[in-house]
Amino acid sequence: MTKMNQRASYTQKEGFSVDMFTTEELQQIHLATLRVLFQTGVKVYNEEALNVFSDNGCFVDRSERMVRIPEYIVEDAIKSAPSSVLMAGRDPKHDIVLESNRVAWTNFGAGVKLYDVFSGVLRTTTTKDVGETARVVDYLDNVDVYSQAVVARDTPKETGDLLAAEAFLTNTSKHCHHIDLVSGANARRYIEMGAAIAGGMDELRKRPIVSALICPTSPLQISEEGCDIIMEFARAGVPVNILSMALAGGTSPITIDGTLVVHNAEVLSGIVLAQLVNKGAPVIYGSSTSIFDMQYATAPVGSPELGMISAGVANLAQFYNLPSYTAGG
Repeated sequence: MTKMNQRASYTQKEGFSVDMFTTEELQQIHLATLRVLFQTGVKVYNEEALNVFSDNGCFVDRSERMVRIPEYIVEDAIKSAPSSVLMAGRDPKHDIVLESNRVAWTNFGAGVKLYDVFSGVLRTTTTKDVGETARVVDYLDNVDVYSQAVVARDTPKETGDLLAAEAFLTNTSKHCHHIDLVSGANARRYIEMGAAIAGGMDELRKRPIVSALICPTSPLQISEEGCDIIMEFARAGVPVNILSMALAGGTSPITIDGTLVVHNAEVLSGIVLAQLVNKGAPVIYGSSTSIFDMQYATAPVGSPELGMISAGVANLAQFYNLPSYTAGG
């Protein structure tokens, strides 16, 4: 049998991946994003956040609520954000780490209706449904994190997010990812709930058993409540997922690379805010960006383009050395 000599500079790929862009193409998306953030800017509806941006070297037009972020501030925020984020379970056997090319799975959310398995009727979701979906995820070995699956629509709007949190926190020992917080005040209360379970704020920072998601408003806006939630989680040192839901052909350019520039600007503006509030605060680079179906005026989450965009987002997150969270069909 012929002896095979050793390889040099041999790159081996283990597992399936979709490499949407070369490193040079990702660099071009990044440079285009920097131009958007500085030349166009992001509209910020929160007065405290405007002060944070202004006090740290950004250009703020208060009459228009526009924030223009210089390149060096964006680059510094990317570097200061942790490249690895622990998503701790109440039971340590459910701990997962988000970093580089490690893959974990979560359920989708947050639905407002479901087909009742007992009656077969389509109905609005309740607090009980929140708890039961958490129990299902707790049972499923292949789902690593519970993301709030449905909305508690039988509760007051002002407190429904906290009642939902109580329901899912008491029905799973896996990490809990809240995707429907309504205000900064409730974000703070949710963090306090996590701290009560973990044994105090110091313990929660060491082992964050809770996290949350906020969405910038596409194109290129962050709501008052979104800013408050980002800042509360940054101050607490608890992970926050900043997730764009741009629509190619609707709120962003119809091309995938053009959409990724808008998506990237929205996510990075939230990451910059978190890092300006607390340098080193854990953040997740998120995406549920899809296309806009012009025939039916819908956002088809199961479209092939969503998978392509999510692959591009994962490439960008790896380019920045940030943990990512992407939607799937």
